[in-house]
Amino acid sequence: MSKKNIHPDQYCVFGNPIAHSKSPLIHAAFALQTGQAMAYERRLAPLDGFALAARSFAAEGGKGANVTVPFKLDACALATELTPRAQAAGAVNTLRFDGDTILGDNTDGAGLVADIMRNAGVAIAGKRVLLLGAGGAARGVVLPLLEQAPQEIFIANRTVATAEALVAQFADALGHPGQLRAGPFTQPEGVFDIVINATSASLAGDLPPVPASIFGSHTLALDMMYGAQPTVFMDFAAQHGAQVRDGLGMLVEQAAEAFCVWRGVRPQTQDLLAQLRGSL
Repeated sequence: MSKKNIHPDQYCVFGNPIAHSKSPLIHAAFALQTGQAMAYERRLAPLDGFALAARSFAAEGGKGANVTVPFKLDACALATELTPRAQAAGAVNTLRFDGDTILGDNTDGAGLVADIMRNAGVAIAGKRVLLLGAGGAARGVVLPLLEQAPQEIFIANRTVATAEALVAQFADALGHPGQLRAGPFTQPEGVFDIVINATSASLAGDLPPVPASIFGSHTLALDMMYGAQPTVFMDFAAQHGAQVRDGLGMLVEQAAEAFCVWRGVRPQTQDLLAQLRGSL
């Protein structure tokens, strides 16, 4: 038997803080399901020492890592190669170490799209999508959403110039003119099919100042945050007739996508998602 079979391949998640991360539980379940010999741990990286921590892990034989707040930009800078979706996002949440090569990928957008389409059963093609926020979380999902050919994506943000910069950045990816627009939170008009909260407002118990008229009975309102309780955004959307969803499915789906980047096999997610949902 080769050494590789005796010693499982090492993976980890870097963050600061990191103790709350569900990633080790998720990837342990995926490894078991797919019969992959791998070990996965949490690693707290110093705020000013991510690159050194990642290089040290690779030098110890680490094969790959997930990267969470606040290191996604640092991971992007560290990578020697970027996938097109990581390049578009300008942020990296998945690293694969292969000799001197450090591949940087971003699986957040693919995870969001998979959760909306597969788990929530909502098509994106031809739909009106409202994306709240224009920071790193929003930037990571624009290209994967555009690839599903929505009728339009409206990016609403407090600082309109930041949202307009995103529209300019993705101009080459548009299927038709006007498919991607930007404006203040108060501007979106009419009912949207999908409303995605990519702001950090939920962490503070706040609500982006959007008009209630954006929600209808067929609207899917998804908050990227997740927890035991619905967020303020989810409550607000539900009060105005929308179907609501938190970010737990996105978390599990982006992990499955990262697992596939590392191991070449995509795990099933439904059972694990139900299990995690029950434990919140």
